[in-house]
Amino acid sequence: MENSALSRQWFGHPRGLSTLFFTELWERFSYYGMRAMLVLFMTTSATIGNPGLDFGEGTAGAVYGLYTFFVYVLALPGGWIADNIWGQRKAVFVGGCIIALGHFTMAGPMVGLPDDGSFFLGLVLIVIGTGLLKPNVSTMVGDLYPEGGARRDAGFSIFYTGINLGAFLGPILAGFLGENYNWHWGFGLAGFGMVIGLIQYRLGGKHLGEAGLLKTSQTPEALLKKTRMTYLIIGAAAAVLALLGWVLVQRVALEVLAEWLGYAVIAIAILYFAYLLIFTRHTRMEKRRLGVIFWLFVLSAIFWSGFEQAGSSLNLFGRDSTDRMLGGWELPATWLQSVNALFIIILAPIFGSMWITLARLKRNPSIPLKFAMGLLGLATGFFVITWGAANAVDGSLVSPSWLVVTYFFHTVGELSLSPVGLSSITKLAPKGRVGQMMGVWFIGTALGNLFAGLVAGRLETLAPVDLFINVAFTIGIAGVIALVLFIPIKRLMGNVD
Repeated sequence: MENSALSRQWFGHPRGLSTLFFTELWERFSYYGMRAMLVLFMTTSATIGNPGLDFGEGTAGAVYGLYTFFVYVLALPGGWIADNIWGQRKAVFVGGCIIALGHFTMAGPMVGLPDDGSFFLGLVLIVIGTGLLKPNVSTMVGDLYPEGGARRDAGFSIFYTGINLGAFLGPILAGFLGENYNWHWGFGLAGFGMVIGLIQYRLGGKHLGEAGLLKTSQTPEALLKKTRMTYLIIGAAAAVLALLGWVLVQRVALEVLAEWLGYAVIAIAILYFAYLLIFTRHTRMEKRRLGVIFWLFVLSAIFWSGFEQAGSSLNLFGRDSTDRMLGGWELPATWLQSVNALFIIILAPIFGSMWITLARLKRNPSIPLKFAMGLLGLATGFFVITWGAANAVDGSLVSPSWLVVTYFFHTVGELSLSPVGLSSITKLAPKGRVGQMMGVWFIGTALGNLFAGLVAGRLETLAPVDLFINVAFTIGIAGVIALVLFIPIKRLMGNVD
Protein backbone atom coordinates (compact mmCIF):
# COMPACT_ATOMS: atom_id res chain seq x y z
CA MET A 1 0.00 0.00 0.00
CA GLU A 2 2.74 2.42 1.02
CA ASN A 3 4.78 2.13 -2.16
CA SER A 4 1.76 2.44 -4.47
CA ALA A 5 0.45 5.46 -2.56
CA LEU A 6 3.79 7.25 -2.49
CA SER A 7 4.44 6.49 -6.17
CA ARG A 8 1.55 8.71 -7.27
CA GLN A 9 2.98 12.09 -8.21
CA TRP A 10 1.93 15.71 -7.61
CA PHE A 11 4.25 18.10 -9.47
CA GLY A 12 7.03 15.55 -9.14
CA HIS A 13 6.33 14.84 -5.46
CA PRO A 14 4.32 12.17 -3.62
CA ARG A 15 0.59 12.70 -4.15
CA GLY A 16 0.15 12.78 -0.39
CA LEU A 17 2.00 16.10 -0.29
CA SER A 18 -1.04 17.78 -1.83
CA THR A 19 -3.22 16.39 0.98
CA LEU A 20 -0.94 17.81 3.66
CA PHE A 21 -0.37 21.04 1.68
CA PHE A 22 -4.09 21.88 1.66
CA THR A 23 -4.63 20.64 5.23
CA GLU A 24 -2.01 23.08 6.48
CA LEU A 25 -3.19 25.84 4.14
CA TRP A 26 -6.71 25.73 5.60
CA GLU A 27 -5.48 25.35 9.17
CA ARG A 28 -3.28 28.45 8.75
CA PHE A 29 -6.20 30.19 7.04
CA SER A 30 -8.27 29.63 10.16
CA TYR A 31 -5.45 30.46 12.59
CA TYR A 32 -4.27 33.69 10.96
CA GLY A 33 -7.77 34.74 10.00
CA MET A 34 -8.79 34.60 13.66
CA ARG A 35 -5.46 36.04 14.87
CA ALA A 36 -5.93 39.11 12.67
CA MET A 37 -9.24 39.82 14.41
CA LEU A 38 -8.36 38.78 17.95
CA VAL A 39 -6.97 41.97 19.51
CA LEU A 40 -9.22 44.19 17.40
CA PHE A 41 -12.32 42.30 18.58
CA MET A 42 -11.24 42.41 22.21
CA THR A 43 -10.60 46.18 22.16
CA THR A 44 -13.68 47.19 20.14
CA SER A 45 -16.43 48.97 22.07
CA ALA A 46 -19.38 46.83 23.14
CA THR A 47 -21.86 49.59 22.28
CA ILE A 48 -21.34 50.03 18.53
CA GLY A 49 -23.11 48.28 15.66
CA ASN A 50 -20.48 45.52 15.38
CA PRO A 51 -19.67 45.19 19.09
CA GLY A 52 -16.52 43.75 20.60
CA LEU A 53 -15.59 42.84 24.17
CA ASP A 54 -14.52 46.37 25.22
CA PHE A 55 -11.31 45.15 26.88
CA GLY A 56 -8.49 47.57 27.63
CA GLU A 57 -5.21 47.16 25.75
CA GLY A 58 -3.56 45.66 28.85
CA THR A 59 -6.11 42.87 29.22
CA ALA A 60 -6.26 42.26 25.46
CA GLY A 61 -2.47 42.04 25.27
CA ALA A 62 -2.35 39.58 28.15
CA VAL A 63 -5.01 37.37 26.55
CA TYR A 64 -3.17 37.50 23.22
CA GLY A 65 0.14 36.64 24.89
CA LEU A 66 -1.30 33.75 26.90
CA TYR A 67 -3.10 32.38 23.86
CA THR A 68 -0.04 32.37 21.59
CA PHE A 69 2.14 31.10 24.47
CA PHE A 70 0.02 27.99 25.00
CA VAL A 71 -0.31 27.36 21.25
CA TYR A 72 3.44 26.63 21.20
CA VAL A 73 3.67 24.95 24.61
CA LEU A 74 0.94 22.41 23.81
CA ALA A 75 2.84 21.34 20.70
CA LEU A 76 5.05 19.34 23.10
CA PRO A 77 2.34 17.05 24.56
CA GLY A 78 0.67 17.04 21.14
CA GLY A 79 3.80 15.53 19.63
CA TRP A 80 4.12 13.03 22.48
CA ILE A 81 0.54 11.81 22.10
CA ALA A 82 1.08 11.29 18.37
CA ASP A 83 4.38 9.46 18.87
CA ASN A 84 3.14 7.17 21.64
CA ILE A 85 -0.60 6.43 21.42
CA TRP A 86 -2.33 7.85 18.33
CA GLY A 87 0.07 8.34 15.47
CA GLN A 88 0.38 11.65 13.62
CA ARG A 89 -2.48 10.94 11.22
CA LYS A 90 -5.10 10.63 13.95
CA ALA A 91 -3.63 13.52 15.95
CA VAL A 92 -3.91 15.85 12.94
CA PHE A 93 -7.56 14.93 12.31
CA VAL A 94 -8.63 15.16 15.95
CA GLY A 95 -6.71 18.42 16.33
CA GLY A 96 -8.41 19.87 13.25
CA CYS A 97 -11.85 18.93 14.59
CA ILE A 98 -11.11 20.63 17.92
CA ILE A 99 -9.82 23.73 16.11
CA ALA A 100 -13.02 23.96 14.04
CA LEU A 101 -15.12 23.51 17.18
CA GLY A 102 -13.13 26.30 18.82
CA HIS A 103 -13.81 28.75 16.01
CA PHE A 104 -17.50 27.87 15.93
CA THR A 105 -17.63 28.31 19.72
CA MET A 106 -16.17 31.81 19.32
CA ALA A 107 -18.98 32.46 16.84
CA GLY A 108 -21.49 31.17 19.42
CA PRO A 109 -23.05 34.57 20.29
CA MET A 110 -24.71 34.43 16.85
CA VAL A 111 -26.97 31.72 18.30
CA GLY A 112 -27.34 33.22 21.76
CA LEU A 113 -24.28 31.92 23.64
CA PRO A 114 -22.66 34.34 26.14
CA ASP A 115 -19.96 36.58 24.68
CA ASP A 116 -17.14 36.16 27.22
CA GLY A 117 -17.76 32.48 27.94
CA SER A 118 -17.85 31.39 24.29
CA PHE A 119 -14.83 33.57 23.50
CA PHE A 120 -12.54 32.08 26.14
CA LEU A 121 -13.77 28.52 25.67
CA GLY A 122 -13.18 28.88 21.93
CA LEU A 123 -9.61 30.06 22.51
CA VAL A 124 -8.91 27.09 24.80
CA LEU A 125 -10.21 24.65 22.18
CA ILE A 126 -8.13 26.25 19.41
CA VAL A 127 -5.02 26.03 21.58
CA ILE A 128 -5.61 22.32 22.27
CA GLY A 129 -6.38 21.53 18.64
CA THR A 130 -3.38 23.45 17.31
CA GLY A 131 -1.12 21.65 19.78
CA LEU A 132 -2.25 18.35 18.26
CA LEU A 133 -2.22 19.37 14.59
CA LYS A 134 0.68 21.75 14.08
CA PRO A 135 3.74 19.66 15.05
CA ASN A 136 2.39 16.44 13.56
CA VAL A 137 1.40 17.52 10.06
CA SER A 138 5.02 18.58 9.46
CA THR A 139 6.24 15.20 10.70
CA MET A 140 3.98 13.50 8.16
CA VAL A 141 5.52 15.54 5.34
CA GLY A 142 8.89 14.09 6.31
CA ASP A 143 7.42 10.56 6.32
CA LEU A 144 6.50 10.96 2.65
CA TYR A 145 10.22 11.08 1.79
CA PRO A 146 11.87 8.06 3.44
CA GLU A 147 14.88 8.62 1.18
CA GLY A 148 15.47 12.13 2.56
CA GLY A 149 17.79 14.34 0.51
CA ALA A 150 17.17 17.38 -1.64
CA ARG A 151 13.77 16.14 -2.84
CA ARG A 152 12.56 16.15 0.75
CA ASP A 153 13.82 19.71 1.21
CA ALA A 154 11.97 20.74 -1.94
CA GLY A 155 8.81 19.07 -0.60
CA PHE A 156 9.03 21.08 2.60
CA SER A 157 9.49 24.26 0.56
CA ILE A 158 6.23 23.54 -1.28
CA PHE A 159 4.54 22.72 2.02
CA TYR A 160 5.64 26.03 3.57
CA THR A 161 4.21 27.84 0.56
CA GLY A 162 0.85 26.40 1.59
CA ILE A 163 1.38 27.74 5.10
CA ASN A 164 1.90 31.25 3.83
CA LEU A 165 -0.91 31.11 1.29
CA GLY A 166 -3.24 30.28 4.16
CA ALA A 167 -1.71 33.02 6.32
CA PHE A 168 -2.27 35.48 3.44
CA LEU A 169 -5.87 34.51 2.65
CA GLY A 170 -7.15 34.19 6.24
CA PRO A 171 -6.94 37.88 7.20
CA ILE A 172 -8.21 38.91 3.74
CA LEU A 173 -11.42 36.83 3.85
CA ALA A 174 -12.22 36.13 7.50
CA GLY A 175 -10.86 39.53 8.55
CA PHE A 176 -12.97 41.35 5.98
CA LEU A 177 -16.14 39.57 7.05
CA GLY A 178 -15.49 40.02 10.76
CA GLU A 179 -14.30 43.61 10.76
CA ASN A 180 -16.79 44.99 8.23
CA TYR A 181 -19.92 43.02 9.12
CA ASN A 182 -19.87 40.85 12.24
CA TRP A 183 -16.87 39.60 14.23
CA HIS A 184 -18.60 36.29 14.87
CA TRP A 185 -19.15 35.76 11.15
CA GLY A 186 -15.40 36.10 10.74
CA PHE A 187 -14.74 33.53 13.47
CA GLY A 188 -17.29 31.25 11.84
CA LEU A 189 -15.60 31.54 8.44
CA ALA A 190 -12.30 30.57 10.05
CA GLY A 191 -14.05 27.46 11.37
CA PHE A 192 -15.49 26.61 7.94
CA GLY A 193 -11.99 26.95 6.51
CA MET A 194 -10.75 24.31 8.95
CA VAL A 195 -13.70 22.06 8.04
CA ILE A 196 -12.75 22.31 4.33
CA GLY A 197 -9.23 21.30 5.29
CA LEU A 198 -10.51 18.31 7.26
CA ILE A 199 -12.75 17.11 4.42
CA GLN A 200 -9.94 17.13 1.87
CA TYR A 201 -7.62 15.54 4.49
CA ARG A 202 -10.00 12.61 4.81
CA LEU A 203 -10.56 12.33 1.06
CA GLY A 204 -6.83 12.50 0.36
CA GLY A 205 -5.85 10.06 3.10
CA LYS A 206 -5.54 7.24 0.55
CA HIS A 207 -2.51 9.04 -0.90
CA LEU A 208 -0.57 9.09 2.38
CA GLY A 209 0.45 5.45 2.41
CA GLU A 210 1.62 4.64 5.93
CA ALA A 211 2.78 8.17 6.69
CA GLY A 212 1.55 9.24 10.09
CA LEU A 213 0.33 5.83 11.24
CA LEU A 214 1.36 4.77 14.74
CA LYS A 215 4.58 2.79 14.78
CA THR A 216 4.92 0.80 17.99
CA SER A 217 6.23 -2.52 19.24
CA GLN A 218 3.74 -2.58 22.13
CA THR A 219 1.02 -5.19 22.36
CA PRO A 220 -2.56 -3.94 21.87
CA GLU A 221 -3.22 -4.53 25.57
CA ALA A 222 -0.18 -2.51 26.66
CA LEU A 223 -1.07 0.28 24.24
CA LEU A 224 -4.64 0.40 25.56
CA LYS A 225 -3.40 0.57 29.14
CA LYS A 226 -0.97 3.37 28.23
CA THR A 227 -3.71 5.25 26.39
CA ARG A 228 -6.08 5.08 29.35
CA MET A 229 -3.38 6.26 31.74
CA THR A 230 -2.54 9.15 29.40
CA TYR A 231 -6.20 10.22 29.24
CA LEU A 232 -6.44 10.03 33.04
CA ILE A 233 -3.33 12.16 33.54
CA ILE A 234 -4.42 14.71 30.93
CA GLY A 235 -7.90 14.95 32.43
CA ALA A 236 -6.57 15.38 35.97
CA ALA A 237 -4.00 17.97 34.86
CA ALA A 238 -6.62 19.90 32.87
CA ALA A 239 -8.99 19.94 35.86
CA VAL A 240 -6.27 21.16 38.23
CA LEU A 241 -5.07 23.83 35.81
CA ALA A 242 -8.64 24.99 35.11
CA LEU A 243 -9.38 25.28 38.83
CA LEU A 244 -6.07 27.01 39.55
CA GLY A 245 -6.58 29.39 36.62
CA TRP A 246 -10.11 30.25 37.76
CA VAL A 247 -8.96 30.96 41.33
CA LEU A 248 -6.04 33.09 40.20
CA VAL A 249 -8.09 35.08 37.68
CA GLN A 250 -10.56 35.88 40.47
CA ARG A 251 -7.78 37.27 42.65
CA VAL A 252 -5.05 38.45 40.28
CA ALA A 253 -5.23 40.69 37.23
CA LEU A 254 -4.72 38.79 33.98
CA GLU A 255 -1.71 40.95 33.08
CA VAL A 256 0.00 40.14 36.40
CA LEU A 257 -0.78 36.44 35.99
CA ALA A 258 0.83 36.44 32.52
CA GLU A 259 3.91 38.22 33.89
CA TRP A 260 4.27 35.64 36.68
CA LEU A 261 4.04 32.86 34.13
CA GLY A 262 6.73 34.47 31.97
CA TYR A 263 9.14 34.96 34.86
CA ALA A 264 8.52 31.40 36.06
CA VAL A 265 9.37 30.01 32.62
CA ILE A 266 12.57 32.09 32.52
CA ALA A 267 13.60 30.81 35.98
CA ILE A 268 12.90 27.20 35.01
CA ALA A 269 14.93 27.55 31.79
CA ILE A 270 17.91 29.01 33.66
CA LEU A 271 17.81 26.27 36.31
CA TYR A 272 17.48 23.57 33.65
CA PHE A 273 20.51 24.75 31.68
CA ALA A 274 22.48 25.23 34.91
CA TYR A 275 21.73 21.60 35.75
CA LEU A 276 22.87 20.44 32.30
CA LEU A 277 26.09 22.44 32.47
CA ILE A 278 27.05 21.62 36.06
CA PHE A 279 25.63 18.27 37.09
CA THR A 280 25.63 16.14 33.94
CA ARG A 281 28.45 14.08 32.45
CA HIS A 282 28.38 15.61 29.00
CA THR A 283 31.74 16.22 27.36
CA ARG A 284 33.30 19.67 27.39
CA MET A 285 32.31 20.24 23.75
CA GLU A 286 28.74 19.11 24.42
CA LYS A 287 28.46 21.56 27.33
CA ARG A 288 29.85 24.36 25.18
CA ARG A 289 27.21 23.63 22.58
CA LEU A 290 24.49 23.50 25.27
CA GLY A 291 25.64 26.98 26.26
CA VAL A 292 25.20 28.06 22.62
CA ILE A 293 21.68 26.61 22.59
CA PHE A 294 20.85 28.67 25.69
CA TRP A 295 22.19 31.79 23.95
CA LEU A 296 20.10 31.09 20.86
CA PHE A 297 17.10 30.40 23.14
CA VAL A 298 17.46 33.89 24.65
CA LEU A 299 17.87 35.57 21.25
CA SER A 300 14.89 33.67 19.86
CA ALA A 301 12.64 34.73 22.74
CA ILE A 302 13.70 38.36 22.27
CA PHE A 303 13.08 38.16 18.53
CA TRP A 304 9.56 36.74 18.83
CA SER A 305 8.66 39.20 21.58
CA GLY A 306 9.11 41.90 18.93
CA PHE A 307 7.96 40.05 15.83
CA GLU A 308 4.63 39.02 17.37
CA GLN A 309 3.70 42.68 17.85
CA ALA A 310 2.24 42.19 14.37
CA GLY A 311 -0.97 40.74 15.75
CA SER A 312 -1.20 43.11 18.72
CA SER A 313 0.34 46.60 18.93
CA LEU A 314 1.01 46.93 15.18
CA ASN A 315 -2.50 45.65 14.48
CA LEU A 316 -3.96 48.33 16.77
CA PHE A 317 -1.78 50.97 15.12
CA GLY A 318 -3.08 49.85 11.74
CA ARG A 319 -6.67 50.24 12.92
CA ASP A 320 -6.37 53.48 14.90
CA SER A 321 -3.56 55.49 13.30
CA THR A 322 -3.41 54.71 9.57
CA ASP A 323 -5.36 56.27 6.73
CA ARG A 324 -6.80 53.24 4.96
CA MET A 325 -9.16 55.06 2.62
CA LEU A 326 -9.01 53.98 -1.03
CA GLY A 327 -11.29 56.33 -2.88
CA GLY A 328 -14.52 56.13 -0.92
CA TRP A 329 -13.80 52.70 0.64
CA GLU A 330 -11.85 51.96 3.81
CA LEU A 331 -9.37 49.09 3.64
CA PRO A 332 -9.96 46.71 6.60
CA ALA A 333 -7.17 46.90 9.19
CA THR A 334 -7.03 43.10 9.22
CA TRP A 335 -5.79 43.11 5.62
CA LEU A 336 -2.49 44.58 6.76
CA GLN A 337 -1.91 41.30 8.62
CA SER A 338 -1.47 39.58 5.24
CA VAL A 339 1.54 41.69 4.26
CA ASN A 340 4.09 39.55 6.10
CA ALA A 341 2.84 36.32 4.48
CA LEU A 342 2.96 37.96 1.04
CA PHE A 343 6.55 39.08 1.61
CA ILE A 344 7.52 35.57 2.72
CA ILE A 345 6.05 34.06 -0.45
CA ILE A 346 8.04 36.57 -2.52
CA LEU A 347 11.30 36.64 -0.56
CA ALA A 348 11.72 33.07 0.71
CA PRO A 349 12.91 31.67 -2.67
CA ILE A 350 15.30 34.62 -3.02
CA PHE A 351 16.78 34.02 0.43
CA GLY A 352 17.01 30.28 -0.19
CA SER A 353 18.95 30.84 -3.41
CA MET A 354 21.14 33.43 -1.70
CA TRP A 355 22.13 31.07 1.14
CA ILE A 356 22.92 28.29 -1.36
CA THR A 357 25.06 30.63 -3.47
CA LEU A 358 26.92 31.95 -0.41
CA ALA A 359 27.50 28.39 0.82
CA ARG A 360 28.95 27.46 -2.55
CA LEU A 361 31.30 30.44 -2.25
CA LYS A 362 32.07 29.50 1.38
CA ARG A 363 30.57 32.82 2.50
CA ASN A 364 27.36 31.54 4.10
CA PRO A 365 26.83 33.38 7.43
CA SER A 366 27.14 31.25 10.55
CA ILE A 367 24.13 30.42 12.72
CA PRO A 368 24.91 33.07 15.40
CA LEU A 369 25.50 35.70 12.70
CA LYS A 370 22.14 34.92 11.09
CA PHE A 371 20.49 35.36 14.48
CA ALA A 372 22.15 38.76 14.83
CA MET A 373 20.99 39.70 11.32
CA GLY A 374 17.44 38.64 12.19
CA LEU A 375 17.35 40.84 15.29
CA LEU A 376 18.82 43.83 13.45
CA GLY A 377 16.29 43.45 10.63
CA LEU A 378 13.48 43.36 13.18
CA ALA A 379 14.86 46.42 14.98
CA THR A 380 15.10 48.32 11.69
CA GLY A 381 11.41 47.68 11.10
CA PHE A 382 10.55 49.09 14.52
CA PHE A 383 12.63 52.21 13.91
CA VAL A 384 10.63 52.69 10.69
CA ILE A 385 7.26 52.38 12.46
CA THR A 386 8.51 54.68 15.23
CA TRP A 387 9.12 57.31 12.56
CA GLY A 388 5.64 56.70 11.21
CA ALA A 389 4.06 56.85 14.66
CA ALA A 390 5.84 60.15 15.35
CA ASN A 391 3.82 61.64 12.49
CA ALA A 392 0.58 60.50 14.14
CA VAL A 393 1.12 61.94 17.63
CA ASP A 394 -1.32 64.80 17.05
CA GLY A 395 -4.12 62.42 16.13
CA SER A 396 -3.55 62.64 12.39
CA LEU A 397 -3.56 59.44 10.35
CA VAL A 398 -0.48 58.21 8.50
CA SER A 399 -0.08 56.15 5.35
CA PRO A 400 -0.27 52.34 5.76
CA SER A 401 2.98 52.23 3.77
CA TRP A 402 4.77 52.75 7.10
CA LEU A 403 3.46 49.37 8.21
CA VAL A 404 4.21 47.77 4.83
CA VAL A 405 7.87 48.85 5.01
CA THR A 406 8.02 47.74 8.65
CA TYR A 407 6.72 44.29 7.74
CA PHE A 408 9.26 44.09 4.91
CA PHE A 409 12.15 44.48 7.36
CA HIS A 410 10.47 42.13 9.82
CA THR A 411 10.18 39.50 7.09
CA VAL A 412 13.86 39.95 6.22
CA GLY A 413 14.65 39.39 9.89
CA GLU A 414 12.38 36.35 10.07
CA LEU A 415 13.95 34.73 7.00
CA SER A 416 17.41 35.28 8.49
CA LEU A 417 16.63 33.75 11.88
CA SER A 418 13.61 31.46 11.82
CA PRO A 419 14.60 28.85 9.18
CA VAL A 420 17.93 28.07 10.90
CA GLY A 421 16.41 27.77 14.38
CA LEU A 422 15.26 24.17 14.44
CA SER A 423 18.13 23.10 12.23
CA SER A 424 20.66 24.60 14.65
CA ILE A 425 19.13 22.69 17.56
CA THR A 426 19.46 19.34 15.78
CA LYS A 427 23.10 20.14 15.03
CA LEU A 428 24.06 21.37 18.50
CA ALA A 429 22.13 19.10 20.87
CA PRO A 430 24.00 16.15 22.43
CA LYS A 431 22.82 12.68 21.49
CA GLY A 432 19.95 11.68 23.71
CA ARG A 433 18.85 15.28 24.29
CA VAL A 434 17.67 16.32 20.83
CA GLY A 435 14.00 15.96 21.77
CA GLN A 436 14.51 17.95 24.98
CA MET A 437 16.31 20.73 23.15
CA MET A 438 13.57 20.88 20.52
CA GLY A 439 11.13 21.33 23.39
CA VAL A 440 13.32 24.11 24.78
CA TRP A 441 13.23 25.83 21.38
CA PHE A 442 9.42 25.77 21.34
CA ILE A 443 9.37 27.10 24.91
CA GLY A 444 11.59 30.00 23.82
CA THR A 445 9.19 30.82 20.99
CA ALA A 446 6.25 30.56 23.39
CA LEU A 447 7.99 32.86 25.87
CA GLY A 448 8.57 35.46 23.17
CA ASN A 449 4.91 35.32 22.19
CA LEU A 450 3.82 35.77 25.81
CA PHE A 451 5.95 38.86 26.33
CA ALA A 452 4.85 40.22 22.95
CA GLY A 453 1.31 40.38 24.30
CA LEU A 454 2.43 41.97 27.55
CA VAL A 455 4.50 44.60 25.74
CA ALA A 456 1.57 45.41 23.45
CA GLY A 457 -0.62 45.86 26.53
CA ARG A 458 1.46 48.88 27.50
CA LEU A 459 -0.40 50.81 24.80
CA GLU A 460 -2.95 51.37 27.55
CA THR A 461 -0.54 53.84 29.18
CA LEU A 462 2.02 54.59 26.43
CA ALA A 463 1.65 56.38 23.11
CA PRO A 464 2.50 54.14 20.11
CA VAL A 465 5.64 56.17 19.33
CA ASP A 466 6.99 55.58 22.85
CA LEU A 467 6.17 51.87 22.79
CA PHE A 468 7.74 51.31 19.37
CA ILE A 469 10.94 53.21 20.17
CA ASN A 470 11.39 51.18 23.36
CA VAL A 471 10.94 47.94 21.43
CA ALA A 472 13.25 49.17 18.66
CA PHE A 473 16.08 49.95 21.09
CA THR A 474 15.61 46.73 23.07
CA ILE A 475 15.71 44.54 19.95
CA GLY A 476 18.46 46.66 18.41
CA ILE A 477 20.72 46.42 21.46
CA ALA A 478 20.19 42.65 21.56
CA GLY A 479 21.08 42.51 17.86
CA VAL A 480 24.27 44.53 18.34
CA ILE A 481 25.33 42.32 21.27
CA ALA A 482 24.63 39.22 19.15
CA LEU A 483 26.69 40.73 16.32
CA VAL A 484 29.62 41.54 18.62
CA LEU A 485 29.60 38.06 20.17
CA PHE A 486 28.95 35.97 17.07
CA ILE A 487 32.63 35.05 16.56
CA PRO A 488 33.21 33.72 20.12
CA ILE A 489 29.83 31.98 20.01
CA LYS A 490 30.81 30.39 16.71
CA ARG A 491 34.02 29.12 18.31
CA LEU A 492 32.02 27.50 21.11
CA MET A 493 30.09 25.56 18.47
CA GLY A 494 33.19 23.89 17.10
CA ASN A 495 32.88 22.70 13.51
CA VAL A 496 29.13 22.03 13.68
CA ASP A 497 28.28 25.03 11.45
